[in-house]
Amino acid sequence: MKNTSGRGNVGKGLAAGVCGGLCAAWMMNQFQAIWSRFAAGEERGHGAQSLQQGSPEHGIGAELRAQGKDDAQDTAPARLANAISVGVSGRALSRREKETAGTGLHYAMGVTSGAIYGALAEAWPGAATGAGLPFGVAVWVIADEGLVPAAGLSKSPTEYPRSIHLYAFASHLVFRLTAECVRRAVRKTL
Repeated sequence: MKNTSGRGNVGKGLAAGVCGGLCAAWMMNQFQAIWSRFAAGEERGHGAQSLQQGSPEHGIGAELRAQGKDDAQDTAPARLANAISVGVSGRALSRREKETAGTGLHYAMGVTSGAIYGALAEAWPGAATGAGLPFGVAVWVIADEGLVPAAGLSKSPTEYPRSIHLYAFASHLVFRLTAECVRRAVRKTL
């Protein structure tokens, strides 16, 4: 059936956004690994990199610490994966399990963000303005600077130096630019 509303096909946009989000999550990991290597003088693993480490004094991090199941070196996705495991099974994850599950959660967030963006870009083409970078900035502000610290998955934004915020901001711009390029390419083929 032909779309006569003047808007695109949201289902196809969603599918293209999922592809874009998946590729962008991988690209974000590569960017963060390179940045981390230069910033810290070493490469830290193969999963989602984060310089936003440290145990939060509230929320999920504080609850895990009270149970003796938090590690100050955990990234927000690793901390969330550990909290899910502790909540479901009562068992804390090993370092390797946290890294693997945290990377999976990072990709899940990337795919979800990509799907939302892909559908939004179809329903409201203005969302793709500026290669989608305004959307990426919004995700950074809402998620990294707002929801993640509010949930106690990372420390408060005021507890990190500007360089960490710049790192996270740049990571989200790389993510969004990659997601938009892939979304557009996939959408053209659908």
